[in-house]
Amino acid sequence: MTSRESTGWGGRSDEASAKPPRGLKDRLVLGAFYVLNGPFLAKSLYGGSRKNKEKLLKRLGLPMDALPHTGSWKADVGLLTFLTDHILAHKPKVVVEFSAGASTLIIAKALQVAGVEKPVFISFEQHQDFCDKTAAWVREFGLDCDIRRAPLGVSPGGWPGLWYQHDPLPDGIELMLIDGPHWAIHPFTRGAAETSFGQIAPGGTVMLDDAARPGERIVARRWRRKWTDFTFKLLHPGSKGTLVGLRKS
Repeated sequence: MTSRESTGWGGRSDEASAKPPRGLKDRLVLGAFYVLNGPFLAKSLYGGSRKNKEKLLKRLGLPMDALPHTGSWKADVGLLTFLTDHILAHKPKVVVEFSAGASTLIIAKALQVAGVEKPVFISFEQHQDFCDKTAAWVREFGLDCDIRRAPLGVSPGGWPGLWYQHDPLPDGIELMLIDGPHWAIHPFTRGAAETSFGQIAPGGTVMLDDAARPGERIVARRWRRKWTDFTFKLLHPGSKGTLVGLRKS
């Protein structure tokens, strides 16, 4: 949900997407999490050191100006490096991403460097202009990704908030990255991603960004209870925490 340009601190509204249904309980929950998330939001402004960003770009053969902005509600350098490490080690052939942006460029380039032939890489994004800008950004470096517009609508699986109204997903997903929607819709809004976990291949991996936040920690507890064929660990490759779920083979 970011473009190459610098973006503001808060989430962007989307006129084309549905409005989340908010009763009194949801409004109280959201108000409480505005307070609880304060320290985590302040910490997330740090996008990583310039030295580590340059190291990552050099490793991938990208120019030093390929990532002009990181941090805030963009992926930080720690997560991007973690994604690169994972892709180079595991060479996933089917990748699905929720929320396009800096991670889209890095995933596409890492797949190329890893030598993955004809990968299926689909990125879902709610904003059409971000789809267009990110696609142009990726093409600028001779890369490719299937970036699809997916407006937000009522979440499946009984989850609160909104979720991407996306096309059917391929089976055998080997890497799934969840970096949207914005938490201000509802602190548990990303929980609905679990309705697609059945299409993750045995041995495949799901990653949830911003996983150190209180709302995502609650989501993770619910996932652990339901998806017992996954092992979930909260790691800290960047400033915001990443929940990594590995599906048992």
